[in-house]
Amino acid sequence: MGVVGYAASFEQFHPTDLLTWCQQAERQGFPTVMASDHFHPWTPEQGQSGFVWSWMGALGATTGQRFGTGVTPPGDRYHPTLIAQAAATLAAMFPDRFYLGLGAGEALNEHVVGKYWPEAPTRLERLMESIEIIQRLFSGKVVKHRGQHFTVESAKLYTRPENPPPIYVATSGPIMAGRTGKHTDGIITVGAADEKLHNLMGRFEKGAREAGKDPATMPRMLQVKVCYDETKEAATEAAIKFWPNGGMNFPKADIRNPEDFEAMAKLVRPEHFKNRVLISPDLDEHLAHLQHFADLGFDEIYVHNVNRNQEQFIQAYGKHVIPNLTWPS
Repeated sequence: MGVVGYAASFEQFHPTDLLTWCQQAERQGFPTVMASDHFHPWTPEQGQSGFVWSWMGALGATTGQRFGTGVTPPGDRYHPTLIAQAAATLAAMFPDRFYLGLGAGEALNEHVVGKYWPEAPTRLERLMESIEIIQRLFSGKVVKHRGQHFTVESAKLYTRPENPPPIYVATSGPIMAGRTGKHTDGIITVGAADEKLHNLMGRFEKGAREAGKDPATMPRMLQVKVCYDETKEAATEAAIKFWPNGGMNFPKADIRNPEDFEAMAKLVRPEHFKNRVLISPDLDEHLAHLQHFADLGFDEIYVHNVNRNQEQFIQAYGKHVIPNLTWPS
């Protein structure tokens, strides 16, 4: 049985508001949360970027939801030993409710420490090395590691959960999809053309089988972007104002500053959101959109409404969308 999750956008909203909305979302049928991990918003207009790891403790204590990061990038800003300690603590406090979502990161957030921002292949190498370190730390053993990207000197996690939290990796390319299936517990991706998603899932399944795992038992998590409002015009205006990066159909991982995205946002037009953000006041259209991805085999669909009207969106989905979804058995 699949679930619809609430995507908590730390780039857009104050963490106190997000906590309230997650509590409301739980009551409306969102049993799980994916919280973004950013140092900066994409544009100054979005206006926030709280520290998600502080907030997740409050979420765990005030809801019964399952939750995790979407996603945390290991590197110079987050050494993998720090991520492992933070993840193990949350998993120990909230057993079987926390998952660790990891990704390769973006210069927007990572450049702040003043270190060289590497090319994409190096970022993926660094991600895989960090996963190995984190998994070894989760085992409770003393870890010593001198790799291409990280050094660990006799580190051991003393506070650990009975079961280590699952590691899911944000993946958009076929090579990384195979590695994700082989080395981790599940995959996170974003809405895309059916052909691309079929290809990614095929590589993911192949990697899992190569490691002796059953891919049918591994979560397939999808984040979809929508802009819900009372009219098409209002929803379109909100998407352009609050989430123009959703209309930028080009790689964004090397752009450093919110002000750069703000300059590019002036070029974004409504048609640029096609197949990237569902802009619609029609809840039947939202239902069909999610149903399509459920039929493709995604069992956790996290919905990010890029508009400001979060409470209205949560109530509308709780009443009209979530109860009417059917999940493949």
